[in-house]
Formats: sequence, structure tokens, C-alpha cells
Amino acid sequence: MAIDLAELADPRHTALLVMEMQRGVVGDLAKFPELVKACDERGVVANAARAAAAARAAGVRVVQCTAAFRADRAGSHTDNCPFIKGLLKDPNHMLEGTGAIEVVPELAGPGDLESRRYHGFSPFTGTALDQTLRSLGVRTVVAMGLSLNLGIPGLCLEAVNLGYRVVVLTDAVAGMPAEYGDAVMANTISLLAARTTGAELAAAWEG
Repeated sequence: MAIDLAELADPRHTALLVMEMQRGVVGDLAKFPELVKACDERGVVANAARAAAAARAAGVRVVQCTAAFRADRAGSHTDNCPFIKGLLKDPNHMLEGTGAIEVVPELAGPGDLESRRYHGFSPFTGTALDQTLRSLGVRTVVAMGLSLNLGIPGLCLEAVNLGYRVVVLTDAVAGMPAEYGDAVMANTISLLAARTTGAELAAAWEG
């Protein structure tokens, strides 16, 4: 079924959520080579950068949803998930105050908002993101970033549960292995969100 992007993602009630496009995830300090490879092969960073620029030009608020850990791990659950336990065997992983948690330069904008979390895999629970979006009059969120393994499905599900409409940019997301990410898009994201490319959305914003 065709979607009316101009209505669904009207800049007056839309925000662009950028999920973990950080130097320690996909940039020069990344420790996930398979994810970086998938992003490189699909041009994810460049596509996301163009989408963010189009959003800013249209007056759509961009929110950088970032992850970090304190050195003392305060505020983080460190033993309730195998993946987190594995990551934190490295005491320097995504430490607050280090370059690893910075947004990759291609995606950073001086007027962007940031919603940082210290736990879990999705951006709403335990953060002020929902209240921030509601204060801005946001009803639709556009999601891009990483990854299709955990972060993007979590973002979509939480957003839907909170009453938002969701759009996912298919050319600005990735998972690992890449084929698994494609399956998530086809079988999970399709049930939760509208799907489009950054170029298609930019065209809708341009009118």
C-alpha cells in the first residue's frame, strides 16, 4: 500500500531519530568490523548524512540517540544480557568522555538534540526522549542508524507502544550479517513502520 510521506512525515510534527551513529560503533574507533563492512557496502553513513541534512533543511528536528558507559558503570545494567557482558569485558568500551561516544562527523549538526542512555538497547526507556518529542509536538518519528539486530527494532517497537507513527529509512540502516538485517526489515520492521529511502523522504520534504 502506498504511503503519503508528505502527510506522514510532515516537518511540523516529525523528528529524525539517529540511532548510535557514533565513532565507536561505525566510525574510526569502531569495534564491530562486520557491522562497519555492512555499512560501507551499503553506503549507510553517507545515506544517513544526506537524510540528516535534508531533515535540517526542512526544519525537522534531528535527535542523536547515543549510548555510553561510565567508567564505574553507574546507571548501567551489566550482568543481565550476554551481549552487554561480552562488550564490557573491555573496560574502555564506549566510555563517557572519550571519542568513541561522539557522533560521527558526517552526521553531527550544531542544532541537533542528543538523548544519551547508559543501559539497554533502545532509546526511550529510562530517558527523556519521549517527553522531549512531545514537547516539540512530534507525532511521527523517522528512524535511521544502527543496528537492525537490536537498536532499530527496539526503537520502532517502543515508539509504536508510545503512540508514535514510525518511518524507517531502508538505505540508512544495517545489521549483521547483512542478510539477517534484510530479514528483520522484511519480517519485523514492516509490521511496525512505513519504509522508504532517504531520497524519497527528502523529495517529500521538498514538496
